[in-house]
Amino acid sequence: MDRLTELEMFVRAVELGSITRAAEKLSLSDPSASRCLSSLEKRLGTRLLERTTRRLWLTDAGRSYYQRCAELLAELAEADAEAADSTKRPTGVLSVTSSPSFGMMHLAPILPQFQRLYPGISVHLMAANHYQNVIDPGVDIAIRTRPFERDSSTTVRKLARTRYLPVASPKYLKEHGSPSEPRDLQCHPMLLYGFARGPEPFRFSRGDKRETVRLVPAIQSTEGRVLCAAALAHGGILIQPMYTIYDDLQAGRLLPVLEGWKLDSMTINIAYHTRKHQPARIRIFVDFLLRHFAEQQYEQQWMK
Repeated sequence: MDRLTELEMFVRAVELGSITRAAEKLSLSDPSASRCLSSLEKRLGTRLLERTTRRLWLTDAGRSYYQRCAELLAELAEADAEAADSTKRPTGVLSVTSSPSFGMMHLAPILPQFQRLYPGISVHLMAANHYQNVIDPGVDIAIRTRPFERDSSTTVRKLARTRYLPVASPKYLKEHGSPSEPRDLQCHPMLLYGFARGPEPFRFSRGDKRETVRLVPAIQSTEGRVLCAAALAHGGILIQPMYTIYDDLQAGRLLPVLEGWKLDSMTINIAYHTRKHQPARIRIFVDFLLRHFAEQQYEQQWMK
């Protein structure tokens, strides 16, 4: 193995927490990846990683070596990006992550157009609601809707704002009636987004009036479109951001309830690593996405 491959294998294994996943990223077999790490440790004369069949972790020597190697590879990637820019033909794999709902409804439909414009860029779209960091290892661009701490290592740009709205199917409202006050929601089966700890209380406002309601879900899910399916099957009242339910509202499949009352809005952000020389494929995709959202006037639709 050449030294660069050894360094890449080591850094990717640490970032991804798995030799197998790192090997897949670098198009290596598992045996080749293991030999690569063993060769690196033999050349250095020190143990960099402790590993079992289930996990791996850095030694003290490995921790300091990783920092230097990660910086070196980042500099090399920037040099490559600069050179690639000069050709005006961006290439490579672009890793993008978002929630399943957002990816399905607002990224996947426009990726064919992006592919036609930039056939040299291969997009890897990873749909997930659970993440530890703003940008997980191995990800170029993250679409985030939850609040997070910003830092200088991450660039964040606003894509759009969207408000939350309680809705239900016409059949459900005909059979069960529509709530007139936020507290009336407690008498209806609620379809709510949330993790194991349960959904947060909902804060409604109408003019100067404020009302906070804590709701017990009849159905709870970490995926918005799962809850939409339950609402379309007349299962109760759904609270979701407009970007998830807008098409169903326009088609009349779902109807708003508690009109006049407002819930908080949220911001959809694009996040990516801050670099002096950003790879062209990242800049191009971010600009493409911002332009598309502006042309479609999504924020105006979702904040009505």
